[in-house]
Amino acid sequence: MISAKEIADLQDRLTREWHRAVDGQEGSVGDWLSLVERQHRANFDLWHIEDEARTPGATDAELAAVKRRIDRTNQLRNDLAEEVDCFLLAWLEPRGLLNPQAPLNSESPGLIIDRLSILSLKIYHTREEAARVDAPPGHAQRNLERLAILEDQRSDLAACLDALWRETLAGSRRFKLYRQLKMYNDPSLNPVMYRGSGSRRDR
Repeated sequence: MISAKEIADLQDRLTREWHRAVDGQEGSVGDWLSLVERQHRANFDLWHIEDEARTPGATDAELAAVKRRIDRTNQLRNDLAEEVDCFLLAWLEPRGLLNPQAPLNSESPGLIIDRLSILSLKIYHTREEAARVDAPPGHAQRNLERLAILEDQRSDLAACLDALWRETLAGSRRFKLYRQLKMYNDPSLNPVMYRGSGSRRDR
């Protein structure tokens, strides 16, 4: 089921297509990879919405609207990472491939795939910066160095995902669904929303 190379290749292809405003056909890559695609799309949208928040000259009202979009999109991103894990656990369970006695991995496949998604976006934009013709001296070289680091990080992370899945199938390692339980979007849990206060805390 899981191939880190297939996932990374899909994320890279979709990133290129979406930047060219070419919409892929939803569901065209199959149920499993369609879920990976949806999760990557949430990260893609989040990346560019966050860029809007950095627009010079944006008004307070515009920034407030962008912040709300960021919160909604980040919630979707986390929900979809959880959906990835739910899908995989539902696939493993009837096949008897969940060994409750195996050592527990600290990071689930959904969270690793989310990190691969972000790395795909970083790699795309770093390549873009390395090729910028109007950049100052040294800009291209700096970004080529950053690109090499990002590629190395993704290679390591992809290997970790493949190893986790291989060991899960072999019964020598397991993972769990870790709910993110975000509080900031829930009006019953965020005091800023239910009290209308200006208090802030780390959530």
